[in-house]
Amino acid sequence: MATNTRHFKYINSKTGNTIYYHSVTDITEPAKLKQELEKIRDKVASDNGVFMETVYWEEISEKAE
Repeated sequence: MATNTRHFKYINSKTGNTIYYHSVTDITEPAKLKQELEKIRDKVASDNGVFMETVYWEEISEKAE
């Protein structure tokens, strides 16, 4: 049984550095996914001492070789 896992990285927009990686499994509804990603963004920003607006996420696409 395949799982619907999506991988994201959180980036500090001031430095361009990736500061956190996160995987989400089986959330298909866009509103719930966004809510989960924002919750993680807030925690990452707090843990790293930066403003929430400074951190954004990007989905990591898996490329088949």
